[in-house]
Amino acid sequence: MNEAEGLRQRRPFRPQVITEDSPAQEAKEGSTYSSKVFRVTFLTLAASLTVPLLGVTVLLDCPIDPQPISLKEPPLLTGVLEPNIKLRKAERLWENQLVGPESIVNIGDVLFTGTADGKIIKIEDGEIQTIARIGHGPCGTREDEPTCGRPLGIRVGPNNTLFVADAYYGLYEVNPGTGETKMLVSTKTLIEGQKLSFVNDLTVTQDGRKIYFTDSSSKWQRRDYLFLIMEGTDDGRLLEYDTVTKEVKVLMVGLRFPNGVQLSPAEDFVLVQETTMARIRRYYVSGLMKGGADMFVENMPGLPDNIRLSSSGGYWVAMSAVRPNPGFSLLDFLSEKPWIKRMIFKERKRAYLCPSHAATQDLHLDM
Repeated sequence: MNEAEGLRQRRPFRPQVITEDSPAQEAKEGSTYSSKVFRVTFLTLAASLTVPLLGVTVLLDCPIDPQPISLKEPPLLTGVLEPNIKLRKAERLWENQLVGPESIVNIGDVLFTGTADGKIIKIEDGEIQTIARIGHGPCGTREDEPTCGRPLGIRVGPNNTLFVADAYYGLYEVNPGTGETKMLVSTKTLIEGQKLSFVNDLTVTQDGRKIYFTDSSSKWQRRDYLFLIMEGTDDGRLLEYDTVTKEVKVLMVGLRFPNGVQLSPAEDFVLVQETTMARIRRYYVSGLMKGGADMFVENMPGLPDNIRLSSSGGYWVAMSAVRPNPGFSLLDFLSEKPWIKRMIFKERKRAYLCPSHAATQDLHLDM
């Protein structure tokens, strides 16, 4: 190697400057790169899961056809409406011995009620006895209800006989001594072209001649009551059954979830709770106003369920849910937003198709 070649192969020496910030800078650049990779991966994965699910949700049929409902702003829960805890202090009787008792009546010191397992129960001297069943087993699940039966409204007739409204079977007369049952009105019978899908409550005249009862819907059954409320279906009716002529008449139509029903003390009108609308309607059955109807109470602080006479001449009204004010009422919020209801119930349907999402779905429907 000559001197010239040696000179050409030499490289100029450039000193490397090492500072304390260099490792930190490299770590920062690495961290930034890792964060970008994580975000891109996460967003890609989320999109790959969400887009198909949204597509399925949009394409799925909605089990309900919700209608916009106009509700007034709930009354302020102040003064006589101020919440209290008095019912929490009530004594619990026969706890864990009765399954979902609904309406309660008495003959002397003996109590009678219908339960969620299809039984008509007698309670005497603290002892519980099943006196009758309108349906048959098995019982215990949502799918069992139509055959098991669900006795709801129950009243005492003039001869100490029991009149029972079963949600799935219709109106029945029950002998409390023998347990013998007699069908009065069957849900299999069309009434003015419509079927009885959800027989709910009843009230009886003192002479036992007329029975006024509600059919909450011709579309939805009792087990689908949530669909009935959220859809705002207006196919409920108030009906009259004549125990002598055996005729059934339709008195009111277009009701949204008619529920509890009660004759006035003078038996000149019948009060009907319209659960979805948070109000009570009045229908006149005698006097100058016979055949007419008007509003008895509207914009109630909750959703009315059963109604019964009080000893003071007024009415006891049980409410299944409260409309908080101040506070947030989900039902009021959704009342004029049928598109949100559709999405909720499409998601509910998707949850049935994808059981892994069932826990999330329960949260969506928790009211």
